[in-house]
Amino acid sequence: MKFEKVTYHVKIADMLRDMIMIGTLKEGDKVNEGELCETMGISKTPLREALRVLSVEGLIRLVPNRGAFVTQPTFEEIAEMFDVMSLLEGFCARAACEKMTSKDFSRLAKLHTKLEETFERHDQEGYIRINNQFHSFVREITGNRTLNQIDDGLRKKILLYRFQSLNLPGRFECSIREHRDLLEAFRQRDASRAETLMREHLQNQSQALGTLVEQSKAAS
Repeated sequence: MKFEKVTYHVKIADMLRDMIMIGTLKEGDKVNEGELCETMGISKTPLREALRVLSVEGLIRLVPNRGAFVTQPTFEEIAEMFDVMSLLEGFCARAACEKMTSKDFSRLAKLHTKLEETFERHDQEGYIRINNQFHSFVREITGNRTLNQIDDGLRKKILLYRFQSLNLPGRFECSIREHRDLLEAFRQRDASRAETLMREHLQNQSQALGTLVEQSKAAS
């Protein structure tokens, strides 16, 4: 596959995030640069630029003279990111609710319909992709470019962990119910409720991930 030159490293970073999210690349794995370059039809320069981006996000560890390795932050660091995201996305939900047009809501409702479809198929990967589009559009409605930049950076960092949180039994079902409630708050233009629901949505994801971490420790 070929990419436009101006978006090489951005698209490559997105692809690598997806590979980490679905488990194609696991924690501790060394990134095979030669194999990736051949598969993507790219040179090592944009790949290494993408790896530097992911190293800033805490998904890749660059080791001099050894290469790039998949890593991840501690659970405490992840929980801190979720705390910040809950505040930011809560603010986004309130601001979007206050600025939302009928056309905006229609687009949001269509994204929710797609989310329901992925839920019915129990397609967790598809669900997370549409979920990301839904939350990104809520952020877009605010029209706040600074908020967009900050929130987008954090969202990319925690995307993997939002995916993992769905593995807790019952969390997938809770997530779609939370989205239904959130959509209704947007429908009613209830800014206060939209903010509260969005913050709880992020906090519930963090708690689900924490439960999985504790279960993993207990089993080991």
